[in-house]
Amino acid sequence: MPSREPAAQIEVDGRTVAVSNPSKVFFSTRGETKLDLALYYVAVGAGALRGVYERPTVLKRYPNGAEGEFFYQKRVPPGRPEWLQTVTVSFPSGRHAEELCPVDVAHLVWAVNLGCLDLNPWPVRRSDVDHPDELRVDLDPQPSVPFDHVRKVAMEVKAVLDEHGLVGFPKTSGSRGIHINVRIEPQWDFLGVRRAALALAREVERRMPDMATSRWWKEERGERVFIDYNQNARDRTVASAYSVRANPEGRVSCPVEWDEVPDVEPSDLTIATVPARFAERGDASAAIDDQRYSLEGLLDLAARDEAEGLGDAPWPPHFAKQRNEPRRVAPSRARPPS
Repeated sequence: MPSREPAAQIEVDGRTVAVSNPSKVFFSTRGETKLDLALYYVAVGAGALRGVYERPTVLKRYPNGAEGEFFYQKRVPPGRPEWLQTVTVSFPSGRHAEELCPVDVAHLVWAVNLGCLDLNPWPVRRSDVDHPDELRVDLDPQPSVPFDHVRKVAMEVKAVLDEHGLVGFPKTSGSRGIHINVRIEPQWDFLGVRRAALALAREVERRMPDMATSRWWKEERGERVFIDYNQNARDRTVASAYSVRANPEGRVSCPVEWDEVPDVEPSDLTIATVPARFAERGDASAAIDDQRYSLEGLLDLAARDEAEGLGDAPWPPHFAKQRNEPRRVAPSRARPPS
């Protein structure tokens, strides 16, 4: 019987982290391995850590690489090193879980060893897990929508944010979309932040109705870019900055400058290219923690919408029915009220 491949030992942040099966291919396009993935996170460590620092982080595990099956693991497994830090969060169901809480790059390499490609943090810090400090704008194009439409919607999002005194930091999603993160004062609960996100989505939709939509039901979205306001609900997570996504070429959810957005090509930003970009240009989101912003402007917009008759929008299916939420059924399946 052949001997098992010895684990690679990575020295980072004063710790030694083992990476098992280091030569296992995780990305087929160029053949990057599990060890390559770990070394990628070391190379962009400062930026990747900034996106998850002291945040509850879900483990999304791909034990057989980017093209294999995956599963979510919310609870940190037993047998973890004594230095690993965690934080307890509660879910809409009322259940609780002890999740990974990264405080250094060693935590990221530890997650890679479990087969994690991307990092999926909550929008809260461990000091206050009930009040987000991040508003998340997730631009999700429908299947046949060209990426140029995503870029144009992103620029309109910037315009709305600017008008409401907010500064957004854009990044490619590493898939087909764009994410825009805004640091906010942790004064509002998840309901309040989601309400602000819905108001933002509706305002962008009003400005470009042929290109953007806030409609939750897929059958209503048409050939438009969906602004997923529900990514701001409790227990929803989004791939963080510098996360490597599950595709054969290892595309990265890479922060970019606003002047790059109109021409950015996600296929240019991969595990093979982003470390050099990071070394040469630094982190485009390096200033994201310099200032926190108020949601009052967007909440005023939400109040205006509500006064004009726009109520809540549908929630994800695993949430309890919310006050003022419309009927949670696709329009094509809805029956007239009896």
